[in-house]
Amino acid sequence: MRGLEEEFIPSTPGKFKDKTYYSVNRQFHRCFASTSTMFLWALFLIALTASYLSFQSFMDSGTRYLSSTWGSLHWEKQVRDSAQIHRVNGMSVLVTGAAGFVGSHVSIALKKRGDGVVGIDNFNNYYDPTLKKARKNLLNSQNIFIVEGDVNDMRMLVKLFDIVAFTHVMHLAAQAGVRYAMENPQSYVHSNIAGLVTLLEACKNANPQPAIVWASSSSVYGLNEKVPFSESDRTDQPASLYAATKKAGEEITHTYNHIYGLSITGLRFFTVYGPWGRPDMAYFSFTRNILQGKPITVYRGKNRVDLARDFTYIDDIVKGCVGSLDTAGKSTGSGGKKRGPAPYRIFNLGNTSPVTVPMMVAMLEKHLKIKAKKHVLDMPGNGDVPFTHANISLARKELGYKPTTDLQTGLRKFVRWYLSYYGYSQEKSVK
Repeated sequence: MRGLEEEFIPSTPGKFKDKTYYSVNRQFHRCFASTSTMFLWALFLIALTASYLSFQSFMDSGTRYLSSTWGSLHWEKQVRDSAQIHRVNGMSVLVTGAAGFVGSHVSIALKKRGDGVVGIDNFNNYYDPTLKKARKNLLNSQNIFIVEGDVNDMRMLVKLFDIVAFTHVMHLAAQAGVRYAMENPQSYVHSNIAGLVTLLEACKNANPQPAIVWASSSSVYGLNEKVPFSESDRTDQPASLYAATKKAGEEITHTYNHIYGLSITGLRFFTVYGPWGRPDMAYFSFTRNILQGKPITVYRGKNRVDLARDFTYIDDIVKGCVGSLDTAGKSTGSGGKKRGPAPYRIFNLGNTSPVTVPMMVAMLEKHLKIKAKKHVLDMPGNGDVPFTHANISLARKELGYKPTTDLQTGLRKFVRWYLSYYGYSQEKSVK
């Protein structure tokens, strides 16, 4: 008789003779196998979900890349479309500082007559960026594409010139303002000197080389006391760092014209004002403070002499800019090598009718129908000059430049825009 233990010992290795034990064991294996299968399926589903999410993330990233990323396929298409010329003998213009005051107006004027326009702007916070964004929206409504970037970015500039053979560059990007230079001098060197050189390098190496029109400033006349200011007057006594960087720009552009054959035109703007203007300008900040019931500070010069400015309306400045582009001769270089002399020009763009600051304030009071609270102080030594007055005979002769808007008319148009843009009412002060 076999012992109890023998009932559970297999006569053949791997086989149990006891059917009850075999049945229990088989159910156990089935259960274990079923659990393992479910676990594997769970792992598979988790992996599948993760893969889907990763793919979806990749597709979303790819879509964003194709639609908005600098250098993407869609970005390149936007640049090409914006640069398309829609008139006979039209030009394709790269406008730097396109979301700025002058830049936005020039861009729209060029686009409306059928020229191709591509803008660049870094949307810095020197003044309220929301105003720049609003200008950008205005440009977008005119099918003008604005590249968000800095003129110091050589890779971006090279890419743009690879995509479009620009015939002209309208260089208006700059760090503006005389007084701010005392707070942040580095920004002036970065934008007005380093940025200018970077742009000139890109233009020098472009094939074909574009003709360049750029914004200098009436500030280059500095401490010059001869009036009106003429292009041939001395400009070696700047009164501010801003003026010094603009004077440096004139010397730098002359060098690139001489060595590389770049066609260059410098424009010395005189106190530009008008709708969509810069909030740091006196007429703009005076308007804001008068409406808010805040006092305004009016400076005066030596011996209590009123400061005077050659205020120039934006539409007149735009005509001068466009006229400069239209008359700019071609650059003569190729691949960074000069093949012959190229035009180098400098023009004053002013109104040639200076108005004192107190008279300008009186005009604002008239249009706003509010009396200003004035604080009259002596002019501090912050780089401002007591007066500006443009001789525009050269621009009139070469460009057909003829300003037509006086300050009274121009300020009326500005005030109308200001009240509309900021939604001012007597019950609600402007912010």
